[in-house]
Amino acid sequence: MFILCTNDDGYLAPGLGVLSEAAKALGDVHVVAPDREQSAQSHALTMHFPLRAKQVREGVHHVDGTPTDCVAVALGALLERKPDLVLSGINHGPNMGEDVLYSGTVAAAMEATILGIPAVAVSYAGRDATHMQSYGPLLEALLPQLATRGEFPAETLLNVNLPPIDASAVRGVQVTRLARRVYADSLTRAHDPNGREYFWIGGGNVEWSAPEGTDFHAVNEGYVSVTPLHLDLTNHALIQDVAAWNLAV
Repeated sequence: MFILCTNDDGYLAPGLGVLSEAAKALGDVHVVAPDREQSAQSHALTMHFPLRAKQVREGVHHVDGTPTDCVAVALGALLERKPDLVLSGINHGPNMGEDVLYSGTVAAAMEATILGIPAVAVSYAGRDATHMQSYGPLLEALLPQLATRGEFPAETLLNVNLPPIDASAVRGVQVTRLARRVYADSLTRAHDPNGREYFWIGGGNVEWSAPEGTDFHAVNEGYVSVTPLHLDLTNHALIQDVAAWNLAV
């Protein structure tokens, strides 16, 4: 198996090292990742500036673009053949609930899915990466199960969140749905030393609606969460209801 590993924290991020090492249990690994932090880039694609890739060493490139750019450049120019699997992560921080809409980690896996390649996004659901290194053996055992269990679901990627505890304390794996979160006071309004007003997005308080069966509940209980994410965002249950509005122009 030929595996492409990428992330949104940059090619030097420890989580990428843990994931790419674990992936070697599956086959040959090639890393193509951003040259710097690209968190919360979502599915951004660079279209108005040239992209440059640099080989760091054999099997490792960095690209001065977004995670989505990395997948596009890897498949279009850097890899000698199409990968059998794309792994994105390990993200330094959770990607649960609405996080998946903003996450560059998830977006890289989604880009691979759009291109017809099975993909898994992996995140460590804690800001302190103390225990991240312990997840190597766990991922070596889990990844083959995710990658080779029959035919990979069409137009679907798997979003994995690891609890912020030592891997030896993990209670198991749960297949989950997305939780819901609400940010409060996430916008800071202030003035710089020259008196000019600026705004800073981030921080604040997070409240979760996370009943049993959701990713946040599973991680909070010490389980690895695996959430299948589908590319089709259509609310099929409402198609007939919206059609009954008799919209016209």
